[in-house]
Amino acid sequence: MALYVVGDVHGHLVPLTRALRSTGLIDEQGTWSGGDARLWFLGDLTDRGPDGLGVIDLIRRLQGEAEAAGGEVGCVIGNHDMLLYGSRHTPHSAVTELRDIVSVWALNGGHETDLAGLDDPRSDWLAGLPAVALVDDHLLIHADTMAYLEFGGTINEINAAVRQVMCDRDPQTFGRNTRLLFRRFEFLAGGGPDNARELLAKLGGSRIVHGHSTIPETFGVPPEIVCAPVVYADGLVVAVDTGISLGAACLVIPLPLQT
Repeated sequence: MALYVVGDVHGHLVPLTRALRSTGLIDEQGTWSGGDARLWFLGDLTDRGPDGLGVIDLIRRLQGEAEAAGGEVGCVIGNHDMLLYGSRHTPHSAVTELRDIVSVWALNGGHETDLAGLDDPRSDWLAGLPAVALVDDHLLIHADTMAYLEFGGTINEINAAVRQVMCDRDPQTFGRNTRLLFRRFEFLAGGGPDNARELLAKLGGSRIVHGHSTIPETFGVPPEIVCAPVVYADGLVVAVDTGISLGAACLVIPLPLQT
C-alpha cells in the first residue's frame, strides 16, 4: 500500500489536481484512481490561494472514493485551517494582545470567498481533523514545533484535545490554542535534533514529516528549484512544504523517501 503526502496547498486547487493526476492518484475526470494507496495532506488547505473551499471539497470527496477502493485519504489540521474555522465561529477570540482570529486570518492571506462559503458540512469536517497521525512509522504533523505536547502526551490525547478546542469554540481560549500551531523551526540546529528525538519518543515513529515552514524560507533556496522534500535534524525530520504560494511546484511525495 503506497503512501503519499502533500504539504501546504493554500487554496491552489489547479496545481494540486495536476500533481495528483500526474502521480496517478486521480484520473482525467478528477476521480480517485489510486486503488489502495494512501494519501495524506499536512494541513493549511486554505488562505493565500484562490480556492481553499475547492481544496477542501476535493479532499472530502476523495476520502469517500479512496475508501471505496480500499485506499485512504487523510489530513491533519493546520493553523490556517483553524484560522478560517475560528474566523467563522469565534472571530474575536484573541490570538495576541493586539489581534483577534479574524484579523490574523485576514493578514495571513484569508480570502473572503472561503469564509463566506464555509458552511456547516465543511466546517464540521475541519473540526474533526486530527492534529497528529502515525502512518507507517512516519509521524505526520503540520507544524515543525513541540507545541503539540501542550495538548497532550500521546497522539490520542493530542487529537482529542484539539477536537475539543474546535468543538468548544471558546472565545477565551481558541485564539491562543491556534497560536500554538504558528510556532516553527523547532527541529533546526541548536537543540532541534534533540527535540525531534523527544517528540518521536513520546508519540511514536522513526521520522517526522511536516509542512508549515516552507522549504525556500527555511533552507534559503529559490522556490522555482524546489523539486523534492528536505531531510534534516540528523535525518529525523522531513520538510515537505514546497512553498506553493511563493511560486514553487505542488509535489505529491512518496514515503518512505528513497535516500
